[in-house]
Amino acid sequence: MILDEQLVRGFLASVPDSVYFKDWEGRYQAVSDSVLLHHGLGSRTDILGRTDRELHAAGHAGLSRIDAQRILSTGEPVLSQLEQREWADGRVSWVVSTQLPLRGPAGGILGLFGVDKDVTAAKEAEAALEKTRQSLAEASRRAGRAQVATGVLHDVGNVLNSLNVSASLIAGTLRQAKTASLLRVAELVQQQPAPLAEFLQRDAKGRLVPNFLISLGRQFEEDRAIIFGELRSLRSNLRHIQQLVLGQQLAAAGEANEPHAAKALLEDALRMNAASLSQDGILVVRRYEPAPAVLTQRGKVLQILLNLIRNAHQAVGESGRRPKLITLAVSAAGPEEVRLTVADNGIGIAPDHLARLFAHGFTTRPSGHGFGLHTSAQAARDLGGNLTAASTGPHQGACFTLTLPALRTPSDPACRTPAAELLPQG
Repeated sequence: MILDEQLVRGFLASVPDSVYFKDWEGRYQAVSDSVLLHHGLGSRTDILGRTDRELHAAGHAGLSRIDAQRILSTGEPVLSQLEQREWADGRVSWVVSTQLPLRGPAGGILGLFGVDKDVTAAKEAEAALEKTRQSLAEASRRAGRAQVATGVLHDVGNVLNSLNVSASLIAGTLRQAKTASLLRVAELVQQQPAPLAEFLQRDAKGRLVPNFLISLGRQFEEDRAIIFGELRSLRSNLRHIQQLVLGQQLAAAGEANEPHAAKALLEDALRMNAASLSQDGILVVRRYEPAPAVLTQRGKVLQILLNLIRNAHQAVGESGRRPKLITLAVSAAGPEEVRLTVADNGIGIAPDHLARLFAHGFTTRPSGHGFGLHTSAQAARDLGGNLTAASTGPHQGACFTLTLPALRTPSDPACRTPAAELLPQG
């Protein structure tokens, strides 16, 4: 018996978890040293005979009493229950609690005993990890939006360069127009005393006037064609800027799911990149098969497609291959999905990179941050779709496929028109 008491005392003195014994009234009858430590008490006399109501905040004390009454009345234990403890001094901790009925020699329930494992540090680490995960996710979304915004600004800059070229050409054409020569001819004719017909037929200078006017008229027609052509380009480029800004605004704002033709979405994204593609001599192949409309958020899809087209642009630019090709495709993936594909004949993707391509922070470019594809893949999942990549290896090009839910109604006739074009952008 003495040996048993020594073992119990040694156990209670050394066990790291909180071990306690209570009677039917909830009064502590024996506790481990760790219980004293958690309560900030100096000796067992400070806790023996006391209840949780005297040691804990009212909320926890009440719940503890309910659990104790259930165990004492039914004999059913409480096993590995996660609890938040509120202490009288305002502290909050977390424990995994196990409580069992304490039975006497005849089997009757004399009270209960329990073991509490403190997991506060683990819960705080879990909360900190979740906060970090949310911060990283938000940073990823912001970086993805920033990448799209940066790309949009880049393309707007390219379009503005085109606008500047057109404006300069119009200004130069107007400066070189022969309006001054026309004015001199008019003054010459006006100064002649003879009738106009006689001047044009007999005077040496007069006989030059008709041919000069014909030549001047032709020059004016050429100038007019140049000016109107550049004005059309100006209007087109202004529309491009409007579409670029609109695309960025839609990507930043929340949208409801609406039906859209997949072909139209690709064309919108292509127009937003048209200036830079044309400037770098990139050819675009369009292969649009019959496909239903997609039910989706236009802004998010444009955000994904802009990123894919921009990546393809960079890939073909780095490869040095000729011609530089980007292929856009639309096809039905069964009755419920539509595939939008952006492929290129650029630098390709190594097999070991392919497996990590959509991982947060992964990038193969020194100046990259690894958020673009990760954010695009997340956006695809948010839309109920999927984003995948394929490549046979370095220098073999790459193919990215965005799969989106199809609209289960008859699709737009324009979307059912197959087309395959090979045209330079611009």
